[in-house]
Amino acid sequence: MHMPAGTNDTLSLITAKALWMRRRAFQMVYMAQLGHPGGDFSAIDVLATLYFGVLRFDPARPDWPARDRFIMSKGHASGALYTALCAAGYFPESWLDSYMQPRSLLNGHPNRNYLPGVETNTGPLGHGFPVAVGVAIAGKLSGSDHRTFVLTGDGEQQEGSNWEAAMVAGHRKLSHLTLIIDRNRLQQGAGTEETSGLDPLDQKYAAFGWDVAFADGHDIAALHLALSAPPGDRPRCIIANTVKGKGVSFMENKANWHHGVPNADQFATAMKELI
Repeated sequence: MHMPAGTNDTLSLITAKALWMRRRAFQMVYMAQLGHPGGDFSAIDVLATLYFGVLRFDPARPDWPARDRFIMSKGHASGALYTALCAAGYFPESWLDSYMQPRSLLNGHPNRNYLPGVETNTGPLGHGFPVAVGVAIAGKLSGSDHRTFVLTGDGEQQEGSNWEAAMVAGHRKLSHLTLIIDRNRLQQGAGTEETSGLDPLDQKYAAFGWDVAFADGHDIAALHLALSAPPGDRPRCIIANTVKGKGVSFMENKANWHHGVPNADQFATAMKELI
């Protein structure tokens, strides 16, 4: 059973897990010649911090009622989620080699019917956040103290369903709900502000009744501080400023790596950089 902690050892563990997740996720994309490595890499530090420093869960009992819930709304970044679940003990590492293969349990988008630790099926953007609001409402009605965390992409914030969810969460004061926005400012093919401007995101969420904070999405200590803060009296939105493709020089801040796949030379270069 994993219970959150806050020591320097915890931060070192998170850092090590994040590096392993990057290496393994890139191997998966290379082997499959499919995936979304740019978005995987912008989100991995958030996921590593959640699973190894914040969330309460038990991989031996995926449906443990007291567990904290994490929903990966940006389901196309499944490589990041699968490496986190594997590292957390939900399934053996050998399963990762089947990523996106025919009849694999590790689909391009997460499916709770196939894989332990997946709270809900995601992939259609704007779906996971509303589900998370429903999960948080259920927890509040039942008197549970579990927390619900949901990660969305920033391009995903252009979906109207997110704003309905934000309005409901603010109205109901869902204090055990935390939304993390992976703010890498790039989506498929272009920048978010070029496609459909989102700023000022913080003021918009504040107007809907949320507590809002910014964090460096690749600073493990800052992420841990922001994500492990105890609930207040309102839902919390953490805007995590990230870099698409973080950790690999030729991927960083490149929109074409939203769903790019590496050739042999690029794979070798990335493995040398991810040490």
